[in-house]
Amino acid sequence: MAKKSAAKIKMEAAEIKRAAAARREEKKQKPQSGATNGTAELDRYEAVDGAWREIGLAAPARRALVDDGLFELADLRKVSLAAIKELPGMGPNAVRLLVTEMKKADLAFRK
Repeated sequence: MAKKSAAKIKMEAAEIKRAAAARREEKKQKPQSGATNGTAELDRYEAVDGAWREIGLAAPARRALVDDGLFELADLRKVSLAAIKELPGMGPNAVRLLVTEMKKADLAFRK
């Protein structure tokens, strides 16, 4: 399969952000019970969460990062560790993996 261009990935990421914002707004308006993600929605995440898959993050953590607009390790410099911990789907293992990878890459979270 051919590699996607940076522009195509950026466009898909923007689409995912808009969809995530719409879902958050919908959840605020009416609580849903037993809602599941369709395969089409999960396929869109696969296009932009490659960096998180390489690290070994679980799917809920990857989706939380993508929904928050964080697509690669360098993007984590924009946010604090406390903000990352507050994301839904971010468990202690995901946080530990992110902190370890940030140290390996000589990057730091925002203070």
